[in-house]
Amino acid sequence: MKTIAFIYLSALLLIVNLSYGQSALKGNAKEAILTPPLEWKYTLGGYGARMSQPAQAIHDDIKAKALVLSDGRQKYAIVTLDILGLPPNIRPMIIKKLAGTGWTQENVLLLPSHSHSSLEMFALNNRNVFNMPAIGVFQPELMGFVVDTLAGLIAETGRNVRPVKIGTGQVVLEGMNRNRRGDRAVDQALTVTRVDLRDDRPLAVLVNWSAHPTIMDEGDMWVSAGWPGYLQRTLEEWIGGDVVAMYYNGAQGDQSVIARRAGSHYEMAENYGRKIAKHAQQLYKNIRPSEKSHFKYKRSKVDLPARTAHPSFMQTGGKEYGLDEQKIQVLLDQVLPSVTTVCALRLGELLIVGAPGEMSAALGLDIKAKLKAAGVPFPVIGGLANEWISYFLTEAQYAQGGYESSVSFYGPSLGEKMRGEMLKTAMALTTE
Repeated sequence: MKTIAFIYLSALLLIVNLSYGQSALKGNAKEAILTPPLEWKYTLGGYGARMSQPAQAIHDDIKAKALVLSDGRQKYAIVTLDILGLPPNIRPMIIKKLAGTGWTQENVLLLPSHSHSSLEMFALNNRNVFNMPAIGVFQPELMGFVVDTLAGLIAETGRNVRPVKIGTGQVVLEGMNRNRRGDRAVDQALTVTRVDLRDDRPLAVLVNWSAHPTIMDEGDMWVSAGWPGYLQRTLEEWIGGDVVAMYYNGAQGDQSVIARRAGSHYEMAENYGRKIAKHAQQLYKNIRPSEKSHFKYKRSKVDLPARTAHPSFMQTGGKEYGLDEQKIQVLLDQVLPSVTTVCALRLGELLIVGAPGEMSAALGLDIKAKLKAAGVPFPVIGGLANEWISYFLTEAQYAQGGYESSVSFYGPSLGEKMRGEMLKTAMALTTE
């Protein structure tokens, strides 16, 4: 009798463990407009040469989009944003607004697209007390607007989850991006995740592609989501059924688009976004979502190396942003954190590893290769995850200099340290 009871208990534990690893999920997806009123006279981020001049018009709305998933025991929110990046203060403020609702630092992932025609992240940083036009002047009303909008979006999206099924696919695209430093590493993987309701109606589509949204330059002063905005709007039009298309960048620190030169920069962005959308739609059609999916996540704290400016900073970033050696050290100590976090989410065959900054493709490809060798079909890097702290480069890339090195603010060891911490965190989700 004891033997029978033991066998029964063992079988029950096996079923429980399997249900933990592969769960029937419920989900919901929604979007919110993130375009502030022009009367606030906010600047667009990405180019110091704009000198905090206010945006002149709205070409197309920037948006935030949320996908909330739950297996009945735990929940997770993926939020994509059509903005340059986020300073370290934004996510904690969102979580504080959501206190008591089950949302914590552990289960909210914010993924900015890195659009250079959207909000300046230093204008959102309440530790930016310098009032320097070249880096962006802090605007409390802008910070409050972003925090309120994102907190409201997460709360609303989590209220009506329904049974979903999920699948992921991937294709290699040649001739669509390049390494702007001239390095050999180029991440050409386009990864699409399809989230359908149980009755086959489309709910959300996530698109991961590694490239800078820098077709618009410092002279373009109209608010725009850039080519990722065109990508998302085109996919929503083609798929239909109120699907929410969500773009998130990869290890794009040295990855640039290869765009056809025709018409205005906005027309070039539209052409590029629609090309990526065409490939994404073809991939989307061939994905067969499953009702059972891995659903696990993990977050780890990382103590960062000492903050320091690169030796070549004054010839590159310093010149662009009007900073001397004394000013840059005071600025770094004030606005950049000494501790950051890395996070990872396993969702069926997809594993997103969040990088809280701009990682070079060489580091990102190494992480993806090791996760694939560990049995993950589709590992991806979620670039600029939750906060922007710096560029992440290999030691050789850091020593080589150039723009990316000049805005890597934690010394030569940062890239390797972040690679190791991201890989360790993600590897914890590779077991059943």
